Amino acid sequence: MESKLRAAIVGSTGYGGVELIRLLQSHPKVEITSVISSSSAGVPIEEGFPHLTGIIERELDGVDAQEMAERADIVFTATPSGVSTKLVPQLLAAGLKVVDLSGDFRLKDGAEYEQWYKHPAPADEYLQRAVYGLCEVYGERAAGVDFISNPGCYPTATLLGLIPALEAGWIKPDSIIIDAKSGVSGAGRGTSLMVHYSEINENFKAYKINKHQHIPEIEQVLTDIAGAKVTVTFTTHLVPMTRGIMSTMYAGMLGQHTEEDFIELYRKYYAGRPYVRVRNAGIVPATKEVSGSNYCDIGFATDARTGRVTIVSVIDNIVKGAAGQAIQNLNLMMGWEETLGLGYTPVYP
Repeated sequence: MESKLRAAIVGSTGYGGVELIRLLQSHPKVEITSVISSSSAGVPIEEGFPHLTGIIERELDGVDAQEMAERADIVFTATPSGVSTKLVPQLLAAGLKVVDLSGDFRLKDGAEYEQWYKHPAPADEYLQRAVYGLCEVYGERAAGVDFISNPGCYPTATLLGLIPALEAGWIKPDSIIIDAKSGVSGAGRGTSLMVHYSEINENFKAYKINKHQHIPEIEQVLTDIAGAKVTVTFTTHLVPMTRGIMSTMYAGMLGQHTEEDFIELYRKYYAGRPYVRVRNAGIVPATKEVSGSNYCDIGFATDARTGRVTIVSVIDNIVKGAAGQAIQNLNLMMGWEETLGLGYTPVYP
């Protein structure tokens, strides 16, 4: 019998970490051998997450790179920004494979990281070593590597919605406006006034306008695709729902293109990529239609009157925006079928 890859999850008491547990439980080639939390070591994980009772019954381990090397082959680091900067080099030095779900290694410019994330940057060798794991665009780079930086949730929805049109030269690079909305789980499990029930219920608010840390990540990838500097206007909103991201993007068109043209272009670009679904003309996706799944659904509306296209992209922020894409990256890293452990139909309604 083939032995399974041993996986450890750092940050197992956060939403991204506990979603990794849910998904990896069904992965045929992975065994979870350690669930780790710096703040709750020694506590049974079901105390914080009773839904795991009878499913994964183990105490949370502390953060120790050498212990992880003894128990695991790969580590998923679902940590707050700034933590992975120090931990990941230790894990790599111990011979472990790493998929990092924090934002610490997504930006290649350390000074830019410090400007947007307000933490000291990782050493440049690790920023350059990290493979940016946007699977449908850079998936071939993941094969055989030992370190992948998982994209952010907003960038995943946004970039998958923009890249085919930008690469084809169908939209003006200097015209892109992104209007993005996320469910409250995107803020993590910590408490704050912003996500207090009385503050967010029956409310809808914009936040971090022109200051969101995902802006340079989006611009870095779009610049790579375009071959010239791309800047965007990016506004995020918090919606009173648990899961989901909708990224609505507006761009001036270069040339005349119909919705059917965009559909054909995107279906050709994403052919063979199982987790991007391009909607038929006149059908715009909704967050509920991808909830609990690893899908990204994309729809279009062109406007001949203004010469602009509206692109709507939706994902589940915890799955395709975090844990699901991390497992997709693991599959690509290991040379496995991309869909292993991810065959989840969206939960509806």
